[in-house]
Amino acid sequence: MSNLHLQQEVDERTNLTSSNKFELLLFRLGGDGQSDSTELYGINVFKIREIVPMPVITPIAGASQHMLGVVNVRGQIIKVIDLPALVGCKPKTGLNIMLITEFARNTQAFAVEAVEDIVRLDWKQVLTAEGSTMGGMVTSIARLEDDLHTTRLVQVLDVETIMRSLTPPEDEEQKLEGVGVLNLKPGTAILAADDSLAARVLIEAALEAMGAPFIMTKSGKEAWDKLESIAVTAQVEGKTVEDKVALILSDLEMPEMDGFTLTRKIKQDPRFKNLHVVIHSSLSGSANEDHVKSVGADAYVAKFAPDELAATIRRVLS
Repeated sequence: MSNLHLQQEVDERTNLTSSNKFELLLFRLGGDGQSDSTELYGINVFKIREIVPMPVITPIAGASQHMLGVVNVRGQIIKVIDLPALVGCKPKTGLNIMLITEFARNTQAFAVEAVEDIVRLDWKQVLTAEGSTMGGMVTSIARLEDDLHTTRLVQVLDVETIMRSLTPPEDEEQKLEGVGVLNLKPGTAILAADDSLAARVLIEAALEAMGAPFIMTKSGKEAWDKLESIAVTAQVEGKTVEDKVALILSDLEMPEMDGFTLTRKIKQDPRFKNLHVVIHSSLSGSANEDHVKSVGADAYVAKFAPDELAATIRRVLS
């Protein structure tokens, strides 16, 4: 593939965010050992760097239970995670494919049984999977309809929860040290939106460490609905929205309404256009950061570095 063609593909995928759309890589991990059926899983294409046949993996001493070892990919040593074992599946034909992913400034590989397809979806087709039986590892359910109007369900994996399950708790506690107190305007709070349970736990811990009041929501749509409700209350009280909301902290990937759409709606609404919006996402990379700016966000900070998050909020508010 030529560099021009590759850039065109990147640009096309990036432009999807202007219409609340995204692309999902579909793959299979195997079954639960009790039936012949296999579940369909998905991950945002923006997080995929490369898809390769399973190479030879070098085991490492003292690795966690679900860490298969490491591989050398063009001079880069990458950890390989046994994704089927982590979510409780048993591959029928073995671990045949490796998904090399980049998010939250880290590179890691997931071993899977098979890759099926890439599909283009509207975030409205994705519903929250809060309370699922997957231990928080599935963040949402995507509904796929084919030409025969048959619906298939895809479980979208919460990679942040997956990676957190492999991270020692003391590492997270160390990140919160020294973030410092954040002095907000009295009576205001930070309105945060993130669909990942693990991310919400980390965000809440960080904001509490900063001494910042907050309102937590689970999607862009929920955040938008909350913001409209706050606007009504503020008007009744003879106040402005800025008297109640200091800043909006939003993820990008969220069911029903993504962070790009949420930011655009806020900045285009006369009631909210003066509110500060900080994007806090694991979708790192210059393409995403440039597009965040194009929809009017005031800043972008990659997950998860509490000190950088605190510094970014202070800078934006100042």
